[in-house]
Amino acid sequence: MIDVRPFATLGGADHGWLNAKHHFSFADYHDPARMSWGKLRVWNDDVIAPKSGFPPHPHRDMEIITYVRTGAISHQDSLGNQGRTEAGDVQVMSAGTGIRHSEFNLEDVPTTLFQIWIMPTRGGEKPSWGAKPFPKGDRAGQFVTLASGFDGDGDALPIRTDARVVAATLKAGETATYPLGADRRAYLVPATGAVEIDGTRINARDGAAISDLETLTVTAIEDSELVLVDAS
Repeated sequence: MIDVRPFATLGGADHGWLNAKHHFSFADYHDPARMSWGKLRVWNDDVIAPKSGFPPHPHRDMEIITYVRTGAISHQDSLGNQGRTEAGDVQVMSAGTGIRHSEFNLEDVPTTLFQIWIMPTRGGEKPSWGAKPFPKGDRAGQFVTLASGFDGDGDALPIRTDARVVAATLKAGETATYPLGADRRAYLVPATGAVEIDGTRINARDGAAISDLETLTVTAIEDSELVLVDAS
């Protein structure tokens, strides 16, 4: 099953400094048909104006993955962590028993990012934060794991849940496969470009909720940058 959710149908709000689109119910946007997809609870497509951002605020019991598409985001939290995550790179915050953080675009240009929340399968643990670069060249023509709750996923950032966040960059005409498993769910969003799965077209910033596919085969119609969450 592939349920395409066109970008134009997403919820959201334009706050001036933040133009946010929500793939799932979030803040003032509520759609009972779009509450979650397995353990995936939030996928926000954010455009943050220069010299602005999210002031300090709390989280707990959530795995929060930030995939920066353009620009950069600067992080500070109540654990004393500080970092700047650039386009194509990823940061992960395991909120655990509780953490306060801020995220600001300190650049002179807008920052665009995907903010992804996945419900944890382990609770009662201390919060943590981490970030690392993932060169797009390493993802050329194949899916690479960015964040994972599974052992053996190499250099992926750890998350405390039964899920993976993977990404690929494909040239027009290229195909990549991902071993999903018929008992799991995937949610795929092209950051750029357009792709086809089983004859279904998914355009830039559309969402595709996918299930009942043992192997996911993605063919690029245009040069594309893809992000996918594989969750139970």
